[in-house]
Amino acid sequence: MHEQNLINVITDAMPDLNKSERKVATAILADPDRATRSSIAALAALAAVSEPSVNRFCKRFKAKGFPDFKLRLAKSLVSGVRFMNRNVDPGDEVDSYTPKIFDSTINQLAKARDKISHSRINQVVDELIQARRIYFFGLGASGSVARDAEHKFFRFNIPVAFHDDVLMQRMLASTGATGDVFFCISHTGRTKEIVDVATLARSCGSTVIGLTVPGSPLAKACTLTLEVDVAENTDEYMPMASRLVHLVILDVLATGVTLRRGPELLSHLEKIKHSLQPTRFSNKGANQGAREVASERANEDVD
Repeated sequence: MHEQNLINVITDAMPDLNKSERKVATAILADPDRATRSSIAALAALAAVSEPSVNRFCKRFKAKGFPDFKLRLAKSLVSGVRFMNRNVDPGDEVDSYTPKIFDSTINQLAKARDKISHSRINQVVDELIQARRIYFFGLGASGSVARDAEHKFFRFNIPVAFHDDVLMQRMLASTGATGDVFFCISHTGRTKEIVDVATLARSCGSTVIGLTVPGSPLAKACTLTLEVDVAENTDEYMPMASRLVHLVILDVLATGVTLRRGPELLSHLEKIKHSLQPTRFSNKGANQGAREVASERANEDVD
């Protein structure tokens, strides 16, 4: 598994740190780049703790000592990504909130990548390949994610449907049976309607897969869960990073199905691809086609 980013690890551990450890962590997270250039004495002074406290802090995070800790910290920064979560402030201008949103999203994607269970991904791919039919359910913002899943998975020659209407979800769940897979998506996992649908589908013998936060009511109602904890308060703010993380995880699952199905799937995918050719300009003719369209519109304006 990919080594977890050290800054993310420290951030996640903050609630469990003692007083002196929290001081060191705060000093590092405030300016990780400066911490990589500091001596142990300089960092201790910055955090207002002793040098042995800094050394113990480093060892808590499985470093051999301060030099090894700095090396791991530097590796966390080499991608050029600012792994600090930065909330948008009311006074932010476009040159402030734009990079903040990009940085926050990249950070959440990296955290999900580092923490996702590869064995659980494999289990979910197994269920999807063996499914008689697949339903993707979601409500609100998760409904758009479910729709995207349908768009991906119908290509695999498996009966697939998407629904974001609660009444339709309930009716389909009540008629499910062994071999049917209901894939329920919810960032919070606390939406009562989707939890009820998952419970109903499972009671009828269907396999229910949840893409949701760990320990949520939805996670408990499912047969199998892909648990992703995205630090985003969707009770107060519109969902952004959580939706993108879910989309990427569905890309991972779609890739897993493609690779597992192997050559037998290629002719089917090729047929779908060829069906789209009449709807597109060729690469060579794209500019010419665009010019022709522009010319036609100009003539219409003249007429």
